Amino acid sequence: MTKRATADGTVGKALEVLDKVAEVGRPVRFSELLAGSSHPKATLYRLLQTLVSQGMLAYDDQQQTYSLGIRLVRLAHAAWRQSSIAPIARPFVSALADVAGETVHLAQLDSGQVLYVDKRNAADPIDMFSQAGKVGPAYCTGVGKAMMAFQDPGELDHILKKQSFYRYTPATLVTEAALKAELEDIRNEGVAYDREEHEPGIICIAAPILTSKGRAIGALSVTTSTRRKSLEDLEEVRPALQEAASKIAASVEDWQFPA
Repeated sequence: MTKRATADGTVGKALEVLDKVAEVGRPVRFSELLAGSSHPKATLYRLLQTLVSQGMLAYDDQQQTYSLGIRLVRLAHAAWRQSSIAPIARPFVSALADVAGETVHLAQLDSGQVLYVDKRNAADPIDMFSQAGKVGPAYCTGVGKAMMAFQDPGELDHILKKQSFYRYTPATLVTEAALKAELEDIRNEGVAYDREEHEPGIICIAAPILTSKGRAIGALSVTTSTRRKSLEDLEEVRPALQEAASKIAASVEDWQFPA
């Protein structure tokens, strides 16, 4: 085995340990990690010690538990600034929220799913799943469908394979054929809708953020509750929504996006 392969293997093992700690979602003891690990006890301990020394994990001597370290927070913040359109889009997101008077979401696709990268709550906020940093399904959300509709055929096929088509509500589209038909409508209309497909009582209108070459680099939505408005009511904000999406696209046109 070459030195390069050995180094890559060690890094991969360390990242697996980080993933395990993150998956637990709370400080975790060595015995818990060992029970679910494929590594020998000595190897796991050595990897944990290295991660602690590098600030990727934190160790609590009193509780004898491991948790994610502050260095990861700094790295995550740097990655957010470099790979997210949120910093550039922020003023347009805020302006749209002021005009619409409802919750505005900014999202990007991440491994076939929706990653919410920014959110502005309405003055009278509604309790809903989406929060900045959360990952949600693409096939049953307005922003997800808006982005999927403007993918190259090959990329769309790849994304479709990653959809679970779980029925969240009676309105959820649960077949690939039904979703493809709706995506064709979205391409023609230029906007997408969430018709209570992910959460009962939650609706939205969404627009893709497209480069001059038609590449969907994100999506913007105005979201509300059926207790307050209907989909027809949301049509009133369609011009402002599409204008905001266009302004964001123009602002990032020369930005170098990660592959």
